[in-house]
Amino acid sequence: MGAGWAWVVMAALAATPEPRVVSPLVKVRPGSAFASRPVARLSVARGECEGTQVVLPDSARRLKVKPLLLGGPSDALHADIWRVGYLDVEVPSNSEGDVGPWPDALLPLGAPERDDAPPRPVVLYVEVCAKEDQTPGTYQGRLRASFNKLEHVSVPFTVEVQPFALPATSSLATSFGISLYSIARGHELAPESPEARELLRDYARVLLEHRVSAHGMSMTPPSVRFEGDTPIIDWSDYDAEMAPFLDGSLLASGARFTTSDVRDSRKADTEERKVAWYRAFAEHYRTKGWPTQLFFYAKDEPKPEDVPLVLAQSRRVRAAGGSRVLITTPMEEPLASAADILAPTLNCFFPRPGPQTCRAVHTLAQMREQLPEGTRIWWYQSCNSHGCDGGPSQKRAQERSYSGWASYMVDHPAVLNRAMGLLAFTSGVDGELYFDTVFAYNTKHDVWTDVFEFGGNGDGTLFYPGTPGRLGGFRHHPVASLRLKHLRDGLEDYEYLRLLSALGDEAFAKDAARKLVRSGWDIRRDAREWAQVRQLVTARLRQRWLASEFAKRPGRHTPKSTP
Repeated sequence: MGAGWAWVVMAALAATPEPRVVSPLVKVRPGSAFASRPVARLSVARGECEGTQVVLPDSARRLKVKPLLLGGPSDALHADIWRVGYLDVEVPSNSEGDVGPWPDALLPLGAPERDDAPPRPVVLYVEVCAKEDQTPGTYQGRLRASFNKLEHVSVPFTVEVQPFALPATSSLATSFGISLYSIARGHELAPESPEARELLRDYARVLLEHRVSAHGMSMTPPSVRFEGDTPIIDWSDYDAEMAPFLDGSLLASGARFTTSDVRDSRKADTEERKVAWYRAFAEHYRTKGWPTQLFFYAKDEPKPEDVPLVLAQSRRVRAAGGSRVLITTPMEEPLASAADILAPTLNCFFPRPGPQTCRAVHTLAQMREQLPEGTRIWWYQSCNSHGCDGGPSQKRAQERSYSGWASYMVDHPAVLNRAMGLLAFTSGVDGELYFDTVFAYNTKHDVWTDVFEFGGNGDGTLFYPGTPGRLGGFRHHPVASLRLKHLRDGLEDYEYLRLLSALGDEAFAKDAARKLVRSGWDIRRDAREWAQVRQLVTARLRQRWLASEFAKRPGRHTPKSTP
């Protein structure tokens, strides 16, 4: 959740040469007014990451930033620091957005500065992560930077590490798409090259570091031959790719994917072989002891003519057992009953006045009443959250229907980028799906200047390709976005409230969340309100934690979190 800000100063961008600390829930744009303060104060749970922004004078060039270490009662906290890059939006996603520069890409500090670049705010994104075993208490340090060869600035940082801990693996099931082939195209690499495959792992690692699980990946099925209808499978390449994400060995925290998708094989070319293939997939996961939710992603957003195919897919997977059938459709028959994971768009859960943006709107409670017991319900954002045509609709009522929704668009407010976690908690939904995180890599000539897809800026794209030609150096790497940070913060919001509920204060947790999100389209915009709720929840959680059994246990630090 956001830092415990106590905003006291309203300033226009570049109105002062002094560095200013700005809430991560503010998108700093040229000429914008924003609340700021001269010092940074962050609150972070053990097992949590928390960011803030430091705005420097517009004239700052040739920027050099010293490492930020914060000393305290145990090992020092190390801060990661990026320079915020800007995307020039030509067509707004809808009336929530606007043309012009919007902050998004998080650039390495050593990335080259273009001398001919138009004036932009100079913003540092500073992030502190506390390990689960970090000693609680106060940590302090100073961010020191120099620019224009002569000017030096120093910003005091104080981080309060709370006694309570968040689980390393997300308690909410997630599955966000990623593709080796799109990554290779965006970085101009051969997809079969070792460099591209290592880069895929780097991208998926960044997702996992942000509490997000991935589907797709290389999309290559395990090698198989059939003896009659029995599959003889070589799992070695598949396990080399996927095991680190499923067994908790990739990150020091032990975080793992909450979900994983079954990969089809063309060699499973009969009804009997398909069932045997799916059964073998599930059995392999059981043998490995991977606790992830294994699912089969049926044909995406099926049209009426696709219904027979999806029903056949469901029948085969259910006959095999061991994995769930995910269908992206509203609450409509016959597909709803064929789903073990039903995934409508976000708009299908929340009625609102005016034209509807989902053809079958049902509350979560209504869906659970109609679906077979045990059916999981996920949701996902689509262009229905902003309009699929790009730009504000000329029809006022229609534009209102597409406005206000939680959204991952570049040119939408940060609170809309972050709201999905709170919405998941207040609604009780079981998981979140998102179709892609690198979609524009496969469709755009230059992702750094254009991520406009499906009527929105950034729809399906949460990364930028960090190529040597763009950022210098000799190595390709993923460049995360501010939106990915907001998404991660939203999942941490979910953990705060879930933990508070587990400690016996569910009513307080739900009341706090509803102060900020009343529905998928009614979300409070003021960063100060989010900060105030953060402070209340943190204080209550701290109190509950210190009185709980978890504070006294030398081993496990958090309630069970496996989705």
